[in-house]
Amino acid sequence: MDLIESVHEIPVQNPSVDDFCAADLKWIKFGTPEHHDDVAMIPYARVDEFISGECSNVESPTRFHIERGRKRSKGSLMEFKSDEYLEYRLYWCSFGPENYGEGGIILPSRRYRLNTRNRAARPQSMRGCTCHFVVKRLYARPSLALIVYNVRRHVNKSGQICHGPLDRDAIGPGAKKFPYVGNDIQQQTMSMIYLGIPEENVLEKHIEGIQRYCGSDVIVNSLASQYVHKLGMIIKRSTHELDLDDEASVRIWASRNKKSIFYYQETTEPFILGIQTEWQLQQMLRFGHHSIIAVDSTFGIKRLKYPLCTLLVFDSRQHALPVAWVITRSVSNADITKWMKALLDRVLAVDPTWKVNGFLIDDAAAETDPIRETFSCPILFSLWRVRRSWLRHIVKNCRNIEVQREIFKRLGDVIYSIWAGVNPFAVLEKFTHDFVDQTDFMQYFTATWVPKIEMWLTVMKTLPLASQEASGAIEAYHVKLKVKLFDDSHLGALRRVDWLVHKLTTELHSSYWLDRYADESDSFQTVKEEYINSTSWHRALQIPDTDVTLDNLFAKVISQNDRNRVHLVWNPGSEFAFCDCEWSLHGNLCKHVVKVNMICEDRGGYQSSTSFQSYQEILMSMFKKPPDDSLELDLSVALLHQIHDQTEKLVELSRSTDIGVVVDKLPLKWAEKKNRTSLCRQAVVRACGGGSSSKNNTVVRRKSRKRKRLSSIR
Repeated sequence: MDLIESVHEIPVQNPSVDDFCAADLKWIKFGTPEHHDDVAMIPYARVDEFISGECSNVESPTRFHIERGRKRSKGSLMEFKSDEYLEYRLYWCSFGPENYGEGGIILPSRRYRLNTRNRAARPQSMRGCTCHFVVKRLYARPSLALIVYNVRRHVNKSGQICHGPLDRDAIGPGAKKFPYVGNDIQQQTMSMIYLGIPEENVLEKHIEGIQRYCGSDVIVNSLASQYVHKLGMIIKRSTHELDLDDEASVRIWASRNKKSIFYYQETTEPFILGIQTEWQLQQMLRFGHHSIIAVDSTFGIKRLKYPLCTLLVFDSRQHALPVAWVITRSVSNADITKWMKALLDRVLAVDPTWKVNGFLIDDAAAETDPIRETFSCPILFSLWRVRRSWLRHIVKNCRNIEVQREIFKRLGDVIYSIWAGVNPFAVLEKFTHDFVDQTDFMQYFTATWVPKIEMWLTVMKTLPLASQEASGAIEAYHVKLKVKLFDDSHLGALRRVDWLVHKLTTELHSSYWLDRYADESDSFQTVKEEYINSTSWHRALQIPDTDVTLDNLFAKVISQNDRNRVHLVWNPGSEFAFCDCEWSLHGNLCKHVVKVNMICEDRGGYQSSTSFQSYQEILMSMFKKPPDDSLELDLSVALLHQIHDQTEKLVELSRSTDIGVVVDKLPLKWAEKKNRTSLCRQAVVRACGGGSSSKNNTVVRRKSRKRKRLSSIR
């Protein structure tokens, strides 16, 4: 970095963002070779925005107080230098400069200091932080401010981090009186209270959490009891109605929870509210990268004021995890593109390399252009909504169970005829003719599905279909969402948006947070077991193969709860199989159907799943490319071989009992040169060059790398 000795040579910087920090500015060395500082020039009107950005440092959130200040009146100096000040203020991190924590009981620090003006009221918060900078309003140019950053890192005189989330041993404000409650502990306690767990159990887990930091103490336990009780009272007394008017109430909530909103449109029609908490953002970054995003669309279209759309990712157990909620009635391309791009921009701001491999939709009427334009990924289709809707209305409108089985099977034949070389509309016409006596169901079917059945069949034939495991995971989330929202005690509030927002961000969010926390920390064993068994796919894995007996028309599955009871699965091997268990009669995909289909796939002799037939149809269409279109044909064949190789590797990995054997067969892949270790580069230099000259080159390179690292730290 070049050294500048004149203020006039320092460029004025004006970042486009609202609140900016030191990382958004280019710092210049200003002064003499013996004494120089890192400086930057900004408009004086934006000093407060710079200070606000510095306070929002993720690694060391803090507040800055004015440690020293001076002023001059304009015209008071007859002669002055170019860097003389009109106003001078020394801003110091509020965890310094003194260190009043020495010799005291070491407890973890708060993330930031609340009382910034009266530091003497909380002296234990002063941890000797040396981070400070100077703001000079220039005498010659009052509209500009010169920022002189003396110490940019939040460390003490020993060079150790002394506050913030990276510091585990510092004393924070009130730490001598109150036990430390971190974000994880607080979220755990809130989640348990929202889920209705008794206060005694909540207090027990809360004390276990804070004892990891504070140890066991009678005073700590007493204060923890007060904390849990007060937090429980606050949660129980909290209400979704922040204002009698629903729109005003949502506006108040949005102003208080800006970090949980990625898109908000209320001034112009239509209304759009996109919600994503920080935890959901982290899950989207973690499980959505190079994976699939699914959507549960148009939930509550008849009962809620605005329908709810949920974006889902599949976690480590292939469970559907909500990572964003969108409340809107609009389904136009322009509005969908708005909130999709806002969501993607928020993700890319954290991880610019983030990319999704596929987008799974469940509605044939959904617009696909915004998805392709925004995410630039393939689109898949899931049959879970079609299957669930048909099965529920069959059970509701047909009393005879044999008729129910046959109708559901024949509707499945309509779907399977897409890939069987049969005209689906001929199969559909024969179906309506054979069951014309079932007036209640046929009235529903002809009014709801016949006018749009061509659209659904076209989408099923055009897009690749999702697997039964993915469909079961989406359905499991849908069922859980329905149980949480459509509670009888809240039926009067269904037409309010603030009630829906409150339920999503409290009860439902807490439920999924606790599920993931219990699984990853191996705690809350009951919660963990319920979370693992929350999908029909995982419940089916617990059924032994010996409990399943296959027949041509039926499959018999012994009940796991009552060994004397046997469930009959009609039409085995099909995703439109019909089971007589209670869960299936409510329209859900039950574990018995999933288990029977698993066994049918391994034994053969049964029709393949819709996802496999769809995949096979897409591959065959690649081979049917015209010979004159050689480029597209070559690309199709290359893609086919790539998919085939990946599929073979996955099958080999799933069937292998020793992962080491699979790893040994993998080809050796070289990393990029910039990602290789310095040791490897030095070895190559010595091997190629030889002699003393190569050693000297190695030393020179080592020193230059060291200087580069030091300059980047400064």
